[in-house]
Amino acid sequence: MAARMAQSAQRGVTLLELMIAITLVAGLSTGMLMAMRTSLLTYEKTAKRLESNRRFVKAQQMLSDQISAVMPVQGVCLGDAGQAIGIPSFLSGSEDTLRLVSSYSIGEGSRGYPQIVEYRVLPEQRGSVRLVATERPYTGPQSTTPYCGGAPAPPVSSFEMGAQSAVELGGAQSAAAARDGSYVLAEHLAYCRFSYHEPYNQNRFIETPWLPLWDKPLLPAGVRIEMRAAAPNAGGLSVLGVTVPIQVNRDPRMVYVDGF
Repeated sequence: MAARMAQSAQRGVTLLELMIAITLVAGLSTGMLMAMRTSLLTYEKTAKRLESNRRFVKAQQMLSDQISAVMPVQGVCLGDAGQAIGIPSFLSGSEDTLRLVSSYSIGEGSRGYPQIVEYRVLPEQRGSVRLVATERPYTGPQSTTPYCGGAPAPPVSSFEMGAQSAVELGGAQSAAAARDGSYVLAEHLAYCRFSYHEPYNQNRFIETPWLPLWDKPLLPAGVRIEMRAAAPNAGGLSVLGVTVPIQVNRDPRMVYVDGF
């Protein structure tokens, strides 16, 4: 009986053993939480990097699709007496602005209505610039009148001038972009400029130059957009320039008649 009582008194866990067990459990829990936190941070950084890379690629693809789908249309301006004056070709551009009519829409894709597209290089804070595209429906030559030199240009929307207006091109677009028809294609750029390749002469094998201004009646053979990021993007894709060949060689001044 005494032996049984002695064995029963020796059973149990001492306070020191309990403290060691609690310390081990706390250490394991802390290690697991730190590992989970590190994994979540890594996943978040990777997702942001992939989203940024996808946005760069999508913006370049949209620029190529929209410029290559240019339509050789004429414009209409108003004279001093209010009469309509035809413009041979609506496409015109400078180093910081490009206007054209395209059958490809950023908001509707290639299945939408023709759009009057205007690319603008707008200043940002801290000396950087951004590339903004504005779309307005093209309903005929009369819809190009607001873009004439003698008429006031369409006002710049608050979306275009804002500093916090970025739209995710790879997914759902923001409500502000859908309302104003404005899309930020690239931002935080050191510079962004357009140049235009003069059409080739098929009878002479001579290279034609790139021009900083385009106001000719014919469409250019290509449009080049040179861009460079203001700050390097370590570990991700950098903003790259886009060179878009234009395969349309139709003369807007000519009236084509079906000969069949």
